[in-house]
Amino acid sequence: MRIEQVAAVIRNVSLGVAAAACAAIVLGATFIQLGVLPLREGVIWMTWICTCAYAHIALRRAYDKATLPTRCGQGWGMAFAAIAFAEGIGWGWLSIAVAPSIEHGLDMVALTVILAVAAGSIPAFGSYLPAFAAIFLPTTLPFAVWSALAGGLLHATEAGLMVIFIAGMGGLGVQFNRNFSKLVTLRLERERLAEDLLRQRDLAEQANQAKSQFLAAASHDLRQPVHALGLFVGALRGVAMPKQAVQLLDQIEASVMALDDLFSALLDVSRLDAGIVQVRSQAFPIQPLLTRIVRDFEAEASGKSIGLVLWPSSINVETDPLLLERILRNIIANAIRYTDHGRVVVGCRRGRALRVQVWDTGRGIPADQKARIFQEFYQIENQQRDRSKGLGLGLAIVRRLTDLLACPLDVQSTLGRGSCFSVTVPVAREAPHWEPTVVRSVGALQRGFVVVIDDEMPIQQAMYSLLTSWGHEVIAVSSGDAAMKRLASHPARPDLIIADYRLPNGETGIKSIQRLRAEYNAEIPAMLITGDTAPDRLIEASRSGFLLLHKPVTNSQLRAAIGNLMKHGAPDAVDD
Repeated sequence: MRIEQVAAVIRNVSLGVAAAACAAIVLGATFIQLGVLPLREGVIWMTWICTCAYAHIALRRAYDKATLPTRCGQGWGMAFAAIAFAEGIGWGWLSIAVAPSIEHGLDMVALTVILAVAAGSIPAFGSYLPAFAAIFLPTTLPFAVWSALAGGLLHATEAGLMVIFIAGMGGLGVQFNRNFSKLVTLRLERERLAEDLLRQRDLAEQANQAKSQFLAAASHDLRQPVHALGLFVGALRGVAMPKQAVQLLDQIEASVMALDDLFSALLDVSRLDAGIVQVRSQAFPIQPLLTRIVRDFEAEASGKSIGLVLWPSSINVETDPLLLERILRNIIANAIRYTDHGRVVVGCRRGRALRVQVWDTGRGIPADQKARIFQEFYQIENQQRDRSKGLGLGLAIVRRLTDLLACPLDVQSTLGRGSCFSVTVPVAREAPHWEPTVVRSVGALQRGFVVVIDDEMPIQQAMYSLLTSWGHEVIAVSSGDAAMKRLASHPARPDLIIADYRLPNGETGIKSIQRLRAEYNAEIPAMLITGDTAPDRLIEASRSGFLLLHKPVTNSQLRAAIGNLMKHGAPDAVDD
């Protein structure tokens, strides 16, 4: 508090003391000219006041140049108060020196200026009480004492009025100091709260980063065996086995698919957090998209004996149709999941923008949980983590996607009566331009020479077993160096490279593919397969220009990717 008070009084001093010095020069010259003050005394007094003003301004400049630790010393306030006391003595002396000149009325002129200086010291010096007292009391008390001792009714009246002035203005100065102290206290408290908020924010960001790092590491480590398991299941499909074994294999594959759903949802969250999901806005009619989504959910709604109704709309909107479809699919899936009877209604409301709304007659959302439903893995009435009720990531993805598209999401809900989710989408200004969708057909699977680079031995074995069962010639190694050594004795050039993104000793699949391409001086078709969900690695892998698949990769995905790459060659590089 003292540091703030001293800083305020030093920084506010220049204008006031400069004005007081100018007033002293005018008064001194006038009094010397009229003979009220002798020349020598008048010059000394003017010099005294101007020197005090200069000392105050010099102190201000020195304070501004001082470092923060130096400003915290006690000497600044004491020096300022000492200069103020000296200036106060100068003004107090003037009030006595010209007091006998009452017949000329000059004492009133001097007293008016002196009282103005005293009153002006309240805002200029009041923030630091010792400085205020140092200039205010020496300026006012001498005239009050002289008037009281001079005798006579007029001087007694002057003394009484001066005492009233000293008490009133002194009280205002003390009150000013208290108010200033309160303001400083409030500001310091606000700054402390702001610092606490920043610390809490940093802690929350650190916790969120730690969570993301944990999820990325756990996801990567879990994806590896699940990916290998899926490949082994694919390889087993080509092996003759009894009916009971086939049934067990179906159950194993169903479990692998369930894990794949979880990892895919985690990957969606990570990709959105990494900022690598690109928005491709275009104008399109909303009705075909809604019709397709509702048609896909009709069987699920019918199985629960609830109605699924779509109100038609002829409006064209402008946004990314694929991302909007993902948003609406998640919202409609949730509406059906949490509606036990009644119906789910999908429709649109036209205004400046189009609000796509999903109404349900379900269980509703408690008011205190509306914000929490968008958190990862949070599900109302599913504390036991029943996987049949979903993963708890759908609305977290919805929130991120609506923020990405700048399509505001609104939720209205009444407990026990149902909910309404609204997504506001911009209306298209122009008619949509439709382009036919070209679907590449893989046709018969081409066979070729495939190099697999993965540091996980189970995945090497699984990829080798699966790809050889599909008729490919396969070399499976753990690094780029190992691939170069194996290929040195192989006469044929690889037809395809499949590389894991993260390899030992800081190597990446990107560098390994580039080395092999440089060795053969050819754009060998290649793909990256990764189990990483860390945002920085996803960004780097996405920008590499190579086809990117995320573990666990299903056999159908892998088969289609291999067929397309071997038939059509390397894909075009992905723009940054």
